[in-house]
Amino acid sequence: MKTFQLQTSAFSFHDITAQVKQAVRESGVREGLCTVYCPHTTAAITINENADPDVQRDLRFALIDAFGDRDRPEFRHAEGNSHAHLKSSLIGASETIPISNGSLTLGTWQGIYFCEFDGPRSRRFFVQIVGE
Repeated sequence: MKTFQLQTSAFSFHDITAQVKQAVRESGVREGLCTVYCPHTTAAITINENADPDVQRDLRFALIDAFGDRDRPEFRHAEGNSHAHLKSSLIGASETIPISNGSLTLGTWQGIYFCEFDGPRSRRFFVQIVGE
């Protein structure tokens, strides 16, 4: 398993596709699975379009529309970041991508993103590769 460090800004999407692809190359695995995992409760991992930056803008807008960018009075979590926990739960902590012929089987326009909902922070994510 490889561990990666990342410095994030307040509410941001970080394209980590190149780092994950490099980990797959270095593993030597030709056929298998690659899991990208985020061990933080106010961040997430997602796969989405990486050609048009407006997609990330639209995701940000929709998540703020759904959960806000600060806590509502009804929320009880004392740290004041329930909105970030909700976004993290919705998006999810991991993604698993098949590996074929030594490469990730991402679609033409797909990229892997680390999603920060409560930054800025010093974060990490893990890449676990299994196969032959």
